[in-house]
Amino acid sequence: MKHLNKLFAAMVMLTCISLQAQDSNNPWAISFGVNAVDTRVSAASKLEDQFSEFFNAEDHWNMIPVVSYLTVSKYVGDNFSFGVTGSFNKIDTYVNPRVDNDDYTTVNPGDLNYYAIDGVINYSLMNLIKSKTIDPSAHFGGGYTWLGEDKRAGTLNAGLGLALWLTENVGISWRSTYKQSFEDVRDDMPSHMQHFLGLTFKFGGKDTDNDGIYDKDDACPEVAGLKEFKGCPDTDGDGITDLSDACPETPGPVEFNGCPDTDGDGIVDKDDACPDVAGLKEFAGCPDKDGDGVQDKNDKCIDVKGPKENGGCPWPDRDGDKVLDKDDKCPDVKGTVANNGCPEVSDEIVKQLNAYAKTILFNSGKSSFQEQTYTVLQSISAILKEYPSSNFTIEGHTDSDGKDASNQKLSEDRAGAVKGYLIENGIATSRLTSVGYGEAQPIDSNKTKAGKANNRRVEVKLVK
Repeated sequence: MKHLNKLFAAMVMLTCISLQAQDSNNPWAISFGVNAVDTRVSAASKLEDQFSEFFNAEDHWNMIPVVSYLTVSKYVGDNFSFGVTGSFNKIDTYVNPRVDNDDYTTVNPGDLNYYAIDGVINYSLMNLIKSKTIDPSAHFGGGYTWLGEDKRAGTLNAGLGLALWLTENVGISWRSTYKQSFEDVRDDMPSHMQHFLGLTFKFGGKDTDNDGIYDKDDACPEVAGLKEFKGCPDTDGDGITDLSDACPETPGPVEFNGCPDTDGDGIVDKDDACPDVAGLKEFAGCPDKDGDGVQDKNDKCIDVKGPKENGGCPWPDRDGDKVLDKDDKCPDVKGTVANNGCPEVSDEIVKQLNAYAKTILFNSGKSSFQEQTYTVLQSISAILKEYPSSNFTIEGHTDSDGKDASNQKLSEDRAGAVKGYLIENGIATSRLTSVGYGEAQPIDSNKTKAGKANNRRVEVKLVK
């Protein structure tokens, strides 16, 4: 049992390091004063007897008139602190158990030396009661106690305390601790109460810049500042801390983060490319006189609205067809808006193209042209060049003589031959398509020679 007691006490003392109600501002504390040991609690057989003479110091307490305890502690957060208490006393009053209804008696066991070292976990209730000076607390822990030359035991401790803080760092503290002995025989080491009364000094708070605000609460711990700004300075006195002031040495309003706006355009001087002339936010404070979205310094036509792409000047319309040159696919020829500034192909033009197309002659059964056809093809090419934004389809047709497949291929080849000639003579490939319909779309009877001649044809269609 004794070895187990020693092991328990050693573990407690290694893991516990604090007591009284210090805080995060002053995490360390030292308490010292006098202590009293009362053995009556273990002598009483009834619970009510244990508390009936709890504060009977004259008859039951053991005290010596010197500083007899020292506590070193550290705050760890959430109202908890941990520490170690060392104490000594002299036991000259020992309460014997009550026997045969007699009163409790006290004896002097021989002025036994009392020594104890205890690890304590303390919880402060000061924040709970929202007090600045009165600090009730609860604690528990464990330790090891020596009594006389040969009595020793580990103890499990718990109790209550109260401190009265006279200043931020100095207080009067009281603590009463019940120590449950791990010895089975009371004479070897009785369970007992130990009371502590003394002074507590808190310390360890750091204030690097000496502005009266602890570093942990100081937003600017290395520069002296004001309490209302959590320790940060306000150099220009505009009510905005330097930390948040975009212009810390020049006063300015809050809405501009402490920066001035000389021209009153809502853009602070430090961000205003034209600080002395009112301007627009989108131009970094510079003006746009004609309101065309191009600031004056980049506007080639400062008094006339124009697009940015043209340097702030209006786009020209050389042919006057109300389609700007930049969008006009035929900028030098009047056209229509619907046709992107190019002239539109009328029904009359389509008729003219097909009148020419009817005169295209091919060698019999082939897709090669007869010589007199080239003049016709050149005329068709000339008309297409007048309408550079229009697209066309060249259609090939045959009569019903011969096989269907042969007629289909012949119609495709002849339409392709016309398309190829036009491309070779300057018409963009993207503007032309060709298709053959064989004998499928006759426009006359295939029973007469004249009808067959009409069915063998090339047609030009406008693609809309």
